[in-house]
Amino acid sequence: MSKAIIESGNVAAAMAVQLARAEVIAAYPITPQTPVTEKLSELITAGRMDAEYVAVESEHSAMAVCIGAASAGVRAFTATSSNGLLYMSEQLHWAAGARLPIVMCVVNRGIGAPWSVWNDHQDAISQRDAGWIQVFAKDHQEIIDMTLKAFRLAELVHIPVMVNYDGYYLSHTYMPFEPPDAARVDAFLPAYQYKHALSPERPESLNTVTLPDARLDVNGIKRGGYMDIRHNLHEEMGMAIEVWEEIDREFQGHFGRGGAPVLDPYRCDDADTVIVAMGTMANQFRVVVDRLRQDDGIRAGVLALQMYRPFPGSRIAEALQSARHVLVYEKGLSYGNQGALYADIKSALYPYPSRPQLHNFIVGLGGREIPTESLYQTTRAACTEDRMRPPAQSDAPQWIGLQL
Repeated sequence: MSKAIIESGNVAAAMAVQLARAEVIAAYPITPQTPVTEKLSELITAGRMDAEYVAVESEHSAMAVCIGAASAGVRAFTATSSNGLLYMSEQLHWAAGARLPIVMCVVNRGIGAPWSVWNDHQDAISQRDAGWIQVFAKDHQEIIDMTLKAFRLAELVHIPVMVNYDGYYLSHTYMPFEPPDAARVDAFLPAYQYKHALSPERPESLNTVTLPDARLDVNGIKRGGYMDIRHNLHEEMGMAIEVWEEIDREFQGHFGRGGAPVLDPYRCDDADTVIVAMGTMANQFRVVVDRLRQDDGIRAGVLALQMYRPFPGSRIAEALQSARHVLVYEKGLSYGNQGALYADIKSALYPYPSRPQLHNFIVGLGGREIPTESLYQTTRAACTEDRMRPPAQSDAPQWIGLQL
């Protein structure tokens, strides 16, 4: 077993990239991501990591470098936050459409304007339809483990992966975690080989202008048009859930950790009320759940969503079939509609016979404090409500912590 160390979440992410033997790191600094790539540059300069560090002039260029490296068959990594992720948006779609296995850590932070350097999930939520797989870590151990598993997943399904973790709550705090043994990582994550790697000996034309309809290639083989290519990405992204679960089982065999790659339930077996959340807030709710059970006799549980895209709708719906209340707490929303996670869960539950009463809570935007007491009080009130809210009001999110 490896020995536990105490370090920041950003260092945990950098250590995962080092252990993965990434060969190209491209980055532009932005708070609170900067220490991730700073640490990687230190490792490369010190000769402890055999990789090329490319300092670029923007996040758009950072992703462009990763696209070029991945196209050449090289394991590539970058990291960003907030408006930096938005600046990459064009290239995010390109990386996904080109089916390049890039891994990126997104240290979640609020989006300007107005400027905020504090945490919420709006940056990742805003890019949920870019074609990237998105996973969310709750602690430092998950950061390092998820990042390693993300390289394996991206390279198996040829879809880029975004590893999200909360700015400051995880990026800058120090927690104990166990870095995996390097030799075992090598066995778990073999060297990457890309069958379409650019090579003068075997020229290929990649991602040229694609016609609407299927056509014959130079060898007379029928190839899909633009719509067919998008359909394939959508279908194979859905299949990535089972691949992620299999990777987690393999990871458990190598390192003895894992077991909840998609959903991580806490005291949900007999719960009448299930709270759904992502990131550190899911851990915070464990305290709330314990108190509700002990002080109020309310059978509550918390379901941490570990994989947000592809959305594991059937798994969530089945996990919530015995619940009476489902409370969705999130640090992001779809403006003019409702919480994005809430809408996804409501859609997932629609075909199922049991549709628990749903409540949507928006919390912590721009780093606003989320007192555990407030979470307890709002959850308790929702659990003890005797009547259903009128349908016209049921989708309106409740904002927790407003100071107007």
